[in-house]
Amino acid sequence: MRILVWQWGRYGGAPRFAAALAEALRTMPGVEAMLSLSSHAELLHGAAPPRCELPVDTYDGPLSFVLRAAAAPFSVGVLARRVAALRPELAICALPGMLDLLMVAALRRLGVPVVVLVHDADAHPGDGLPLQMWLQRRLCLRAAAVGALTAHVGDRLRAQGLAGVPGRPLLHLSHPPVAFAMPPAAARPEDGLRLLSFGRLLPYKGLDLLADALARLGPRPGLALRVVGSGPETPTLAALRALPGVTVENRWVPEDEIGVLLAWSDALVLPYREASQSGVAAAALAAGRRVLATRVGGLAEQLAGDPRAILCEPDAESLAVGLRSLLEAAREPPTAPVTDARAAWREMAASLLQQIEGLNLGRPHEEMPR
Repeated sequence: MRILVWQWGRYGGAPRFAAALAEALRTMPGVEAMLSLSSHAELLHGAAPPRCELPVDTYDGPLSFVLRAAAAPFSVGVLARRVAALRPELAICALPGMLDLLMVAALRRLGVPVVVLVHDADAHPGDGLPLQMWLQRRLCLRAAAVGALTAHVGDRLRAQGLAGVPGRPLLHLSHPPVAFAMPPAAARPEDGLRLLSFGRLLPYKGLDLLADALARLGPRPGLALRVVGSGPETPTLAALRALPGVTVENRWVPEDEIGVLLAWSDALVLPYREASQSGVAAAALAAGRRVLATRVGGLAEQLAGDPRAILCEPDAESLAVGLRSLLEAAREPPTAPVTDARAAWREMAASLLQQIEGLNLGRPHEEMPR
């Protein structure tokens, strides 16, 4: 089966997720997988870009997006011809984006069925772009099947009527660990603990809970916390900066620096108020780091059974208890990854294929337009 995986985001974990999925599918017997990314994707311009058979010029800013979206109806034919040259039998949207309906229109013209993998069924407070969820719903309604990375997201998709309905089955998947190239870990003080809170600095990330938990914990010699990511300046960030041992770096983190941050850390803390699942948790597990996370959304499902994970309730007192647990284990070095990331991706790809094959979605080669 020839499968085209696409994801047209420019930054963040979505393009990397698509590239890892395509790479895993290429290892499956009888599968030829191809990848389509935005030509503006940061991942394509990094130190080790993935193989990308169909780079697409999307947009590089708000004005560029408006112009690209306005021209989309006139671009379908050109895109369809480029896609047809790859002769896909099935297409997988690895994570919905803003221009996916253009790709779906081209694929429909060719008669290629589409599977959509959904990471978030609902927008997080302060996250996302205007019309993003509306576009995602339109995309799912045009899909032959919809996949969810946690049962939490799957339940929401069912409730929205987007999956698990006649003609549009729900595929059950999981988010594999995401590996980043890491430098050797720096020397650590014997009694120290290096905590990392990484990702977009938005209200649903629960940084206010983290600030309250640290205040309850009180000053601890050797405890260092870095809060790194981009977002609006808020009183919560000011409160974190005022705490001993805490630094806040409000900035975008390039792809090539994520491995450096992971190597610096002993553990990652995810004090989220809500979550579907977490790419940060997936990166932490691949790096062999401990994870302290709140028991919300799909996080408990994602981290269940991993000995490096500590789960707590989404309140300051429970989070402080989890921080004490990390401090007690601080003398132990970071553990080696329990699960090989590449093997986990192959397992997920195999599960996805098995579920797709049961639906008989792919088209035979001889039916493909030439």
